[in-house]
Amino acid sequence: MKVAKLALEDGTVFTGRAFGADGERSGEVVFNTAMSGYQEVLTDPSYNGQIVTMTYPHIGNTGVNEEDFESARCWVEGFVAREFSRVTSNQRATASLEEFFRQHRITAIDDIDTRALTRRLRLDGSMNGVLSTLDLDDQRLVEKAKAIPKMSGLDLVQNVTSDRPRPWKEFVTHDANGKAVPLRFRVAVVDCGVKFNIIRSLVHLGCDVTVHPARASAQDLAGYDGVCLSNGPGDPAAVTYAIEAVRGLLRMEKPIFGICLGHQILGLALGAQTYKLAFGHHGANHPIKNLLTGKVEITSQNHGFCVEEKTLRAAGGEVTHVNLNDGAVEGLRHRSLPVFSVQYHPESAPGPHDASYLFEQFIANMEAKK
Repeated sequence: MKVAKLALEDGTVFTGRAFGADGERSGEVVFNTAMSGYQEVLTDPSYNGQIVTMTYPHIGNTGVNEEDFESARCWVEGFVAREFSRVTSNQRATASLEEFFRQHRITAIDDIDTRALTRRLRLDGSMNGVLSTLDLDDQRLVEKAKAIPKMSGLDLVQNVTSDRPRPWKEFVTHDANGKAVPLRFRVAVVDCGVKFNIIRSLVHLGCDVTVHPARASAQDLAGYDGVCLSNGPGDPAAVTYAIEAVRGLLRMEKPIFGICLGHQILGLALGAQTYKLAFGHHGANHPIKNLLTGKVEITSQNHGFCVEEKTLRAAGGEVTHVNLNDGAVEGLRHRSLPVFSVQYHPESAPGPHDASYLFEQFIANMEAKK
């Protein structure tokens, strides 16, 4: 058995079994409470800069396949589980998880007490860590973890965004649903780390999507029927260029739909403020209340920052959704402009799909402006 170690900045060190590629990676250590969908987690650009711990104890038995990618590559800094399956038993699988990790140079660790790790992160908050199969000296690893820059203030969008505008047929490599509908609306997606299923969801509702780099200006986006602000990693307040572009779109009264980091960027463009959550919301089972309908939705989430409610109201926005676990703002809209956003993932694959209606709301806003 090859040994791997995970060291946290508070001095805690976990010793376990190496899985996947040899190496040493660092980042913010977070935990994800989803029971399935690990391939979507691995390929979600929002996890850039983070080492992800899965709280479900057995990960990897369904392997990986070509259909479930959410971007063209893996973005996690490292992966942690109680036990990674060495057996692949799913008819859709084209490779094992270990083969996938080695191909994409992902360093992982299992055979550690993930309950103890999750409890520490839950009580003390997400913290920086180093995952290594190369350096196994506890003291050196802890010192490396302490030297890692904090997530607050980091612009990680520049690591994951597109290098140029791309039509959706070039950007999305696999259309999971295969539907063919008339394309009635021209939509720009601002790529802060967009997931493929956001684009698929828009296309399946009749949108001709062009994916733009995060540094696109308001003028670059002015000719579209609507603009979708995508998910992404890092501190939203550091993505000043996207915030400024959205302010220009607000002056044009352009229909806007923000998702996750896009929600935070919209809030900041309106004049609200954001703050860092202690351990973030990461998982596929978060209960949200829609204040407009009174309904409760189970949602997929992945974020470490949040829009501050008091500053949002002062900026002319209103809260539309709240997290039933901690009361955090999960959705907002402007009182008069055709703009709205949610903190969670309505496009989520593999699920849940309670919030897919939000894409239809975006379509309705564009229809009203035509």
